[in-house]
Amino acid sequence: MVGDYATAASFKEAALGLVTSAFGPDARQTATALNNLALTYHYLARYMEAEPLYRRAIEIDERVFGKDHPNVATDYNNLAELLQDQRKYDQAEPLLRRAMEIDEKVLGKDHPTVAIRYNNLAGLLQDQGKYDQAEPLYRRAMEIFQTKLGSDHPNTVTVRKNYDRLQELKKQNPGNPAR
Repeated sequence: MVGDYATAASFKEAALGLVTSAFGPDARQTATALNNLALTYHYLARYMEAEPLYRRAIEIDERVFGKDHPNVATDYNNLAELLQDQRKYDQAEPLLRRAMEIDEKVLGKDHPTVAIRYNNLAGLLQDQGKYDQAEPLYRRAMEIFQTKLGSDHPNTVTVRKNYDRLQELKKQNPGNPAR
């Protein structure tokens, strides 16, 4: 059954146990299994269970790959999205900014993964009503995706929709003090 996250969680819990036994608690494979389980818990809104798994994955990946590796950026992004869903914006924003910084440094400022980071940070700022800060990030993400992937690519379309939604919000809230 599609979307059966409770069953998926059971399988991923078992997988984490197997991976940890096979490779050890500090292996990159264990970090991946932790991230996968945390993501499933996140989908199930089991936030208190997901957060320590994401944090442990970050610890492992920083040790294995170094602090400036794209895997670490992805870990930061995942934890930030969890925190954002809980409206813990002050904790999520520095993680998204760090993920963006890592990917810009390692992949280059025009890489599609960097565009994803721009989009995600823009969404966080939008959630806080910081529309004027979100807008240039959406624009930059659209520019990268259009150049690298084309106008009809799903990522480009998604960011364009996010940008259009931002424009609607700006019209609905012209006196927004957070702007």
